[in-house]
Amino acid sequence: MGCQDIVRTEPMRLQDLDAVRRIERQSFTTPWSYEAFVSELLENDNARYLVARDGADVVGYVGLWIILDEGHITNVAVRPDRRGRGVGRCLLAAITRVARAHGARRMTLEVRKSNVRAQKLYASLGYRAAGVRPQYYVDNNEDAIIMWRELTDDD
Repeated sequence: MGCQDIVRTEPMRLQDLDAVRRIERQSFTTPWSYEAFVSELLENDNARYLVARDGADVVGYVGLWIILDEGHITNVAVRPDRRGRGVGRCLLAAITRVARAHGARRMTLEVRKSNVRAQKLYASLGYRAAGVRPQYYVDNNEDAIIMWRELTDDD
């Protein structure tokens, strides 16, 4: 089953932000504000954001900053009732295509040390642990694992 059978990915719009913020609050202990998302969408020329839709429903989202030839995943989240069904994998595949189209040759992200499920997903997509950001997460001072992936012509 391919991504087109699971969700449709498309650029995030301001109209999506209520649903995105609900997913954000369900997913993170320190969620981004509405204003932060508006700023990313309207003011950050380096930012690209996608949503995953099932019909009209937003079921996940992913953010990316393009910095020179690197893509930095800022956030990725899937609605709790849709986790484990391939939505996150589809979002990451779609944002990788966006990064590649904008000249990225590598991708990076940070993930909580305790989030083994996400680390396994990222590893299955070619990301490898490359370092640690000590006490990166402000809610509990948890370390972040820095993961990198080299992009290929197939991405």
